[in-house]
Parts: sequence; C-alpha cells; structure tokens
Amino acid sequence: MSSPELPSVPPANLLPEVADVRVADGERLRSVELPGVTLSVRSRPPAREGLPPALYVHGLGGSSLNWSALMPLLHDVVDSEAVDLPGFGNSPPPDDGDYSVTAHARAVIRYVESTGRGPVHLFGNSLGGAVTTRVAAVRPDLVRTLTLVSPALPELRVQRTAVPTGLLALPGIALLFTRLTREWTAEQRVRGVLKLCYGDPARVSPEGFRNAVLEMERRLRLPYFWDAMARSARGLVNAYTLGGQQGLWRQAERVLAPTLLVYGGRDQLVGFRMAQRSARAFRGSRLLTLPDAGHVAMMEYPETVALAFRELLMQATDSADEGDTGQPGARRAPGPPATGGGSTADDKRG
Repeated sequence: MSSPELPSVPPANLLPEVADVRVADGERLRSVELPGVTLSVRSRPPAREGLPPALYVHGLGGSSLNWSALMPLLHDVVDSEAVDLPGFGNSPPPDDGDYSVTAHARAVIRYVESTGRGPVHLFGNSLGGAVTTRVAAVRPDLVRTLTLVSPALPELRVQRTAVPTGLLALPGIALLFTRLTREWTAEQRVRGVLKLCYGDPARVSPEGFRNAVLEMERRLRLPYFWDAMARSARGLVNAYTLGGQQGLWRQAERVLAPTLLVYGGRDQLVGFRMAQRSARAFRGSRLLTLPDAGHVAMMEYPETVALAFRELLMQATDSADEGDTGQPGARRAPGPPATGGGSTADDKRG
C-alpha cells in the first residue's frame, strides 16, 4: 500500500535513470537480489584471505558511504561489506513498501544467509543500530560481535533537535517539508545535515563536502527518496512503541554477542545520557564515549572507533580461546577498557 501523503512509487524496473552513488578508491559496488528486495553492497578487499566477515548498516537518510572512512582502517582484521538498506543509497525500494525496523532486519538477515558469510561482525549506526540490535537478538547465530554507533533505541525524553526528524513519521509532514524546502539548494541541505549530524562540521574536508552535495543532488532525483525517509522514520517510531519481547530494549538485553557502544557528547539525535542505559542493557558491553563527536562518530573519529573495535575483537578472540560455549555471541568477562583519541571508555556489566 502506498503512503497516503506521497505519490505511489513505480516498480524498481520502471524507475528513471539516476547516477550511481560514489565508489571510493579501492571499493566495489554490486547488487544482490533477494526475495522481495535488491540490496546494493559496498565492499573493500581485505588485506589477506580468510579474515572474518564484517557487515555495516547505516542510519536514516544515510547509505553504505557512511562507512567508507572506517572500512579501510579495519581491512587487516575483517573482510568488510556495507549494505544500502532498501530505498537508500543505490538500493531500490522493497517490493512490498515495508520500511519497518523488522523489515530492514529481515533484509540484513536474508543477505547474511544468502552469502553464507555469517556469523559476521555486525556494525550499526542510528536506525542501523536499531536494526542490528534486532538482528543480534533474534539471530545470535549470525553475529560474532556487535558495534553500535549512536543506536536509535527508544528514549522517553527526546532532544528538541531530534524532533524534526521524528516528525517525518507523521502523515503529511514529508510532503509539507518538500514544499517548504523546494527552493533549498543541495548545498544548503548538506550544510543542515552536517550541522545536525556532526559534533564539528568543520571536520568535513572540502572534497568531502563536494561529494556530499553530489550525493544529495542524486538522492533528490529519486522519486522514492522522501517516501523511504518517511516510512523508515515511521517504522522506527513504531518500533519504539512495541512492548514485550519485541521491544528494542528487551531485545538489547537478549543480545549475546560481545558489544561495543559508541556515543557522542554532541549528538543532537540520540541523547548522550542514553549511553549508560545502553551499557546496562547490553550485558558485559564496552562503552566508548567521545565528548566532541556527534551522531556519526565513525565518520568524525574513524581512527578512534577502529581502535575500540580492535580491542573488542581481541576480547572476543581471547574469550573464544579460553573455551567459551562456542556460540558466536557467547563470552565471559569483558576485557580492558577501550581508549584513544581524547575519548573516555568504560567496561560495563549489566
């Protein structure tokens, strides 16, 4: 069923030709057809054969490009792939128009199963954090470790700066916003996104800004862009209201995989105060706090996030060597705290 406030979206094979997303040096982009969805997958060749697989999942309005700064920093320890969720990046909309957190999680699960790469080291940012939390909870056999950067988990007291994004979930708001911003240039839109998502937008290089503008121009030509944004925002809000075993916080408590939590002190979309609650919910998790980072720490401080993941990987490897239960997510006590880059980090036991 089409969204009531937006025109229906034509089938993927009837969509107009739009320029492909940017592919950084050393990266590859391919499409993978799965039941009900076609996913665009970005990859970077590992330093050597036989490294464990890693899979990265972006946030609302993002794409696999959001992980291009982090992936090369880990190419010697994992075999990296990043997906474009249905309707984002270079992936067409899902056949059924379902943009719920469960549907996004199902797409990730289908991809891992179809490739036989699991269990994977799973990364998620924002919406992708909610999606990967659900994946890790319902399919622990597919997840070796879980790294969450500003995961979009339910908050009772939402920051005012996050309200406009949440309003996209309301019927009619996306259409109203497109009308109000019709005269905005791609440069204006990108500056607004960077101001919202970065702790310090000045960290974005001139080349990075130009690439972001080109990507924004590309997205705005897609007839389903706002539909995907609105429906995914609605799916996230709906996930916040679920209780019982389907509640995201309850699922966080069920995650068995060694988990790294990364929070930015200047995050305007996910409250910094949620860091401690997450550390309690994810059992034995490692918490990395970056006081100057915003919502996308893996883009602002990729070296620090990479170092923290390496320490998580070392912990998980040591745990397996000590004769843990053998399940991908099983482990004993957490290892030493992650450090680096002017950040603070602590091990937390739930």
